[in-house]
Amino acid sequence: MTATEFAPQTPPSPELQIEGIIEPSILDYFVTLNAGEFAATAALFARDGVMHPPFESGIVGTEAIAAYLQQEAQNIKADPRQAIVENLANDHLLVQVTGKVQTSWCSVNVLWLFNLNQTGQIIYTKIKLLASPQKLLALHPPRK
Repeated sequence: MTATEFAPQTPPSPELQIEGIIEPSILDYFVTLNAGEFAATAALFARDGVMHPPFESGIVGTEAIAAYLQQEAQNIKADPRQAIVENLANDHLLVQVTGKVQTSWCSVNVLWLFNLNQTGQIIYTKIKLLASPQKLLALHPPRK
């Protein structure tokens, strides 16, 4: 099964295009995240999906992901640029997206790793900041 066959038959978001991506759940992730629609972002995850953001342990479940985003992702602007899609066992996809994130306190290059199940739900995502260790220490957000 190819990535094209795997994708649900809904058209990609007209609001966002990422080179190499047609999976609606990945496009919708970035559109809803940038719009501050965190419940909609979390709804793209499987019920027991996991988000692993920088500086945090894994956040499990759609409610916990929505709550985390509501608290930590206000005014974040993700600018995904390109992606690579790899077919995995059990009709899962691994999607690697590179781009930038702008927050009120920094701008940094980012790698998002997504694992999608056979129905296109996000079962795991890891967000990696691409910077030197010194810059990463300086980027750690102040605690609220």
